[in-house]
Amino acid sequence: MCHDEYMSAYRYEKRMPVVVILPLIPTIFIGLGLALLIWVGWPILAFQFIYGNSMISPLSDEIVKPAVAQSDLTKASNWFGSSVQKVTAPVDIYSISIPKINIKKAYVKINNDDLSKSLIHYSDSEIPGRSGNAVIFGHSVLPQFFDQNNYLTIFSLLPNLKINDEIFVNFDGMSYRYLVTKKTVTEPEDVTGLEQRYDGAYLTLVTCVPPGTYFKRLWVTARLVNFDPAVKK
Repeated sequence: MCHDEYMSAYRYEKRMPVVVILPLIPTIFIGLGLALLIWVGWPILAFQFIYGNSMISPLSDEIVKPAVAQSDLTKASNWFGSSVQKVTAPVDIYSISIPKINIKKAYVKINNDDLSKSLIHYSDSEIPGRSGNAVIFGHSVLPQFFDQNNYLTIFSLLPNLKINDEIFVNFDGMSYRYLVTKKTVTEPEDVTGLEQRYDGAYLTLVTCVPPGTYFKRLWVTARLVNFDPAVKK
């Protein structure tokens, strides 16, 4: 047997001794844990860095703060301690699209309370297209888990909206185009964003922030700029 044939008959593998690998295991797990903390915590830290306290508008002492039920915030009525009131509207459901954050024809229900099944139209607000303020509640989680088809995550990217971003509402056969005019962060008890104003037609989107928490509320206000009666649902 020649030398080459003799060498090919054997294979040598260089293995790291187990005694060398074992001390690395805690370091590996610590590294994975830190990476997970950064992955989860970064959206919250980034939100605080961007907004800080500059956009927080605490409730006036003259306004009574309702008790906010923190136990089940998938119910819109628990957000501000108000019961669901019946709204007189030509339809019970309409849709909203927000291209900037990849929301396409998401359902908004009127006279409903379950944020896990749809976005919810606030009972004491105006309907879209009319002079006044149409308010829509939506649930959110960490932005990494955003899914426009899952209503428990649908407003997770709402903080990414900027002034003049477009919002489209399809209501009772009419298509309305709104432009974002303002973003405000408040304490959970602050209900001033629900107030009606009649110098124009407004749309206000509400969710919890920082992402993945219930500490504060984000209010995104948009104003109607035009509508198209030819667009059908």
